[in-house]
Amino acid sequence: MLHHSTIMSQSPFEHHRVSLSSNLSHSLSFPSGFRSSSNFLPTVRRKARIISNKENPIVRCSVSQVGKSTIGWSGLYKRISFMQDTEMGAERVLNQHEKEGKRVYEWMNNRAQKYSTSTRDAAIQLGLIAKVRGVLDAEEYFLKLPDTFKDERTHGALLNAYVQAKSREKAESLIEKMKAEGHVMHSQPFNSMMSLYVNLEEYDKVDLVASEMRQKNICLDIYSYNIWLSSCGAQGSIEKMEQVFETMMENSIRPDWSTFSTMAAIYIKLGHFEKAETCIKKGESRIKGWDKVAYHYVISLYSSVGKREEVYRVWKVYKLLFPRIPNLGYYTMISSLVRLGDIEGAEQLYEEWQLVKSNNEPRIVNVLMSCYVRNGLLEKAEALFDQMIALGGKPNSKTWETLAERYIRENRVFDALSCLKEALLADGSKKKWKPRAHTVFSILKICEQNEDTESKDVLMGLLRQVGCFEDEAYMTYLSSASDEERRMEKRSTHDEVDEDKNGHVSEKLINELLSNGHIDFSLA
Repeated sequence: MLHHSTIMSQSPFEHHRVSLSSNLSHSLSFPSGFRSSSNFLPTVRRKARIISNKENPIVRCSVSQVGKSTIGWSGLYKRISFMQDTEMGAERVLNQHEKEGKRVYEWMNNRAQKYSTSTRDAAIQLGLIAKVRGVLDAEEYFLKLPDTFKDERTHGALLNAYVQAKSREKAESLIEKMKAEGHVMHSQPFNSMMSLYVNLEEYDKVDLVASEMRQKNICLDIYSYNIWLSSCGAQGSIEKMEQVFETMMENSIRPDWSTFSTMAAIYIKLGHFEKAETCIKKGESRIKGWDKVAYHYVISLYSSVGKREEVYRVWKVYKLLFPRIPNLGYYTMISSLVRLGDIEGAEQLYEEWQLVKSNNEPRIVNVLMSCYVRNGLLEKAEALFDQMIALGGKPNSKTWETLAERYIRENRVFDALSCLKEALLADGSKKKWKPRAHTVFSILKICEQNEDTESKDVLMGLLRQVGCFEDEAYMTYLSSASDEERRMEKRSTHDEVDEDKNGHVSEKLINELLSNGHIDFSLA
């Protein structure tokens, strides 16, 4: 158990210093009357080096063999794809790839006469460029390819880049071009479009794509059906989802663990827990080999139907199969125990993770820290934060916001605002963090009660700094949130646990399950 006495009990603001006005200049200057800012924790800035720069905007992708057309890209692609922080993670992966004695792909491109590559290699590199630098650079790379390389693979890679960026018009235009040029002869491009429409919540178009495939005698594969099932569930239609499942069985497509996990998540969302449990068990029976990801989902789903004993049973099996447990394994299990209300069990797993962890993953800390705040264990939450800092951990934006929520509980507006400022700086300028609606509402409420217009101005300055006022979707949500929504959000699990406000599995879990089989886990 993670006893309070085993963690540093000092406030982080008692032994560190930071200037609250740094990097926020005019928009976040604190009003007069606040105590000195010299007692605050310094900004924890990541020393991330960018993979490319204006002078040399090259993605340096190493290869495993030279002089051959079959380049070993899969491992490298997965290692980069599984990194959430691409600016830092991709560079680290590529540097390690170089240290392993492998050549740079761009260097080979400049010597095409000597070293041959394939369209498969080009498609994978296009995907890497889109992941690291975005769609525009991926487009530029595609346009520079020789015409002989612009086949179904490279077109498909560009289509996937558009789908990931939710660029509907570009994706629709490209797939029509692909159809005209004969590059749509199998299910993959259609699957990409179905995923896009699910992510855009245009579910009727998912049905249209499935109908088009059948009209053109293009067989729907397992991923096609998984996406279609998810679309039905997102519309709240269990009957339609079950009809699609029957169609899948009639066409001799054998459901896999992802199929049953998707259906289970939808049943949970719609309150059909017995059906959900049946699907979870069927999904567990379909797990093949050493598939850690599948076990992560099964554990999470069992926790969502309240089956604590099943969670521990699967965890025991998981530990026997995988002696070296990745961060994602501990994250999944700790999140599940928190969801079940088993705080003692979550603390024990956290202590175990501390002994074997490969790095100080902040999201695992965030799960337990947020649990403490929600349950009023404010000192334990702050002590856990202190321990993280003492052990060399680097808080991310959600860590700081959770600490802010701890101070909000005690009406300590100044401390809460200083944490929100750190949240802004923690993840860099490329990925702008925005505070949760409940955090904003809570601070505004305290300011109104205390007639504290100066603190309110500081909050408005921070929201302006992170671009909240220009984000129409964010402002719509913020302005339309009711008192009941605020209360439910306060009670619900933090974003780290991937639950909705009713304590059930969120849309995020469903979407991850259907992403064409390419599930992106950056904690692996």
